[in-house]
Amino acid sequence: MKILVDINHPSQVHLFKHAIRRLQARNHSVLIIARDKDVTLQLLEEYGFEYVPGTVRRPGLFNLLYELFSKTLLIWRESKKFDPDVFISLGSPPAAWAAFLRGKPHLAFTDTEHSVEQLVLYKPFSMRIYTPDCFLLDLGVKQRRYAGYHELAYLHPSQFTPSFEVIREFGLSEEVPFFVVRFVSFSATHDIRQTGLSLEEKDDLLKLLQSYGQVVVSSEAAKGMTVLGFSTQIPPSKMHHLLAYAALFIGEGTTMATEAALLGIPAITLTPHEGGNRLELENKYGLVRGIRDPHRLKAEVIKLLQDKDLKRHWQEKRAKLLSEKIDVTEFIVSQIEGFENDKGAS
Repeated sequence: MKILVDINHPSQVHLFKHAIRRLQARNHSVLIIARDKDVTLQLLEEYGFEYVPGTVRRPGLFNLLYELFSKTLLIWRESKKFDPDVFISLGSPPAAWAAFLRGKPHLAFTDTEHSVEQLVLYKPFSMRIYTPDCFLLDLGVKQRRYAGYHELAYLHPSQFTPSFEVIREFGLSEEVPFFVVRFVSFSATHDIRQTGLSLEEKDDLLKLLQSYGQVVVSSEAAKGMTVLGFSTQIPPSKMHHLLAYAALFIGEGTTMATEAALLGIPAITLTPHEGGNRLELENKYGLVRGIRDPHRLKAEVIKLLQDKDLKRHWQEKRAKLLSEKIDVTEFIVSQIEGFENDKGAS
């Protein structure tokens, strides 16, 4: 089988990486088309994946529209040469459109309810849309729900074992607590009119955390992760090892908050979006705290750090979650290999 995978964000490299390797090991051919977004290309290279470079996102509505059509043309051209049996993406309109033009099935994965503008563009041209079972929207007959999250495709215990030795070289010690802070650029289509912490609020947060231990800052703008006080950047491929040993995660987005939660690390997210993943992780499992008001942030951080058994409490919550969720990589592979059975119902 020939499989074309469209990757548009670093998180999608993680989502599909184990599935791609497993498919390749089973003698399937995989073509990756990758957008130059944040550290996406760097991750693919660190993991040893070959890829066709895609488009570069530039600010502005006109550039967004231009990218949609230029990316569709690129995927269509590459698919004519590769001749895939199936197109895979995380809700990519260009991948869905190119698949439609080529008369091929497109399988979409999504976990972001507020990406309505993208959903409207790719849903009519997709054969199946796979979502976590906590997804808040009913997408009709094309939707297939599963008991998991995208992040369990690479953070399920069967896929990932953290090692402190991997990150010791970056000035971190198991004896001194450290905190991971994530700042995002709010440049995605679903982030329009959204803003993050002000520079003053960021500075206050970092000063507070430094009074408790070391701080690791991850920023989309800076394209990397850096331990404050050290000049060496942490390679993106080592990020999850680092996150697994953090005392606390605070971020403006949801992906890394989910990742922290699935590793049993207390997570605070400042996103205004109330997606099914975050609501379930917060309300059912108690692993994430969602905060809308930045003025509450410092008080919430201090409250969590006053819990002397914080790590044990969160690991117990994580164990409950894992007992109720699946290995998402296995699910992705099974759906790709079994798509022939669904061809007739699009």
